[in-house]
Amino acid sequence: QVQLVESGGGLVQPGGSLRLSCVASGFAFSSYSMSWYRQAPGKERDLVARISNTGGSTSYADSVKGRFTISRDNPKNTVYLQMNSLQPEDTAVYYCKVRFGDYWGQGTQVTVSL
Repeated sequence: QVQLVESGGGLVQPGGSLRLSCVASGFAFSSYSMSWYRQAPGKERDLVARISNTGGSTSYADSVKGRFTISRDNPKNTVYLQMNSLQPEDTAVYYCKVRFGDYWGQGTQVTVSL
């Protein structure tokens, strides 16, 4: 079955960086685009970034453009989210998602605070 396991979250000060990872299994990873979403307390889950199956095309929410970078390693079935210049408004649980179906991992908490 499809499994998505996110990791790499934590507590970081404003201006800091984190790299999130998502290891996927149960499907042909290299055939599908992948996305990162985030959900802040009391808010809806929003799309943060998307990457094509080959990694040749990426897109970002306006709020993270120029600060976040999505990438993938198909042989490792892993998608990454490099987050730089983090701000308190980036605080959320971050999830990865495969293009098809409605599969979600447990998420990884990112907290940006002094």
